[in-house]
Amino acid sequence: MNKLHVWIKDKIFSVVDFFYPPFKKLMPLQTFRYAACGGANLLLSLSLFFIFFHYVVSQKNVPVHFLFFSFVFSPHIAAFILSFLICTPIGFYLSMYVVFPGSHLRRRIQFFRYIVVCIINFFLNAALLKLFVEVFHIYPSVANLMNTVIIVSLTYVMQRYFSFRQKKEEES
Repeated sequence: MNKLHVWIKDKIFSVVDFFYPPFKKLMPLQTFRYAACGGANLLLSLSLFFIFFHYVVSQKNVPVHFLFFSFVFSPHIAAFILSFLICTPIGFYLSMYVVFPGSHLRRRIQFFRYIVVCIINFFLNAALLKLFVEVFHIYPSVANLMNTVIIVSLTYVMQRYFSFRQKKEEES
C-alpha cells in the first residue's frame, strides 16, 4: 500500500510540476499546486454534482429516515452532499501530500482542522446554494459553480494558515 501511495504522489507531483514553468513568474509553486489540485478536485466535484443531480436523484426531493428523524433534501442539496462526501477525502489527500507537505502538525490534527474548514464550507455552500437556487432562481449547476468561485480563496487561506500550518521559517 505504501508503494502505491508513493507512486501516486510522485505521479501527481510530476504532472503538476510539469505545467508550473509558465506560471513561475505569477505565483509560488505552493499556490500553483493548490490551484492545480483544487482545480482538479473542483472539476470532479462539479461533474459529480451534475451526475448526481440529473441521474442519481433525478431532480427529485430525497427523503431520508434516520432513527426517529425524517428529512427531505431538495435535489440540489442531495447532489451537493453526495459530491461533498466523495471529494472531501480526495481534497484532504491532495492538500496533505501535494500542496502542504511541509506542515509540522500531526496528521490527526491536520485532518481535524481540515474537517472543521470543510464543515464551515459545507454550511456556507449549502446556504449559498439554497439562496441562489431558491431565492434568485439560478439553475443549480450554475449556482454550484458560483459557490465555488466565492469559497476558493477563503478555503486556501484557512487551509494554509490553519489546517496545514507550517513553521514560521518555512512559510517565507
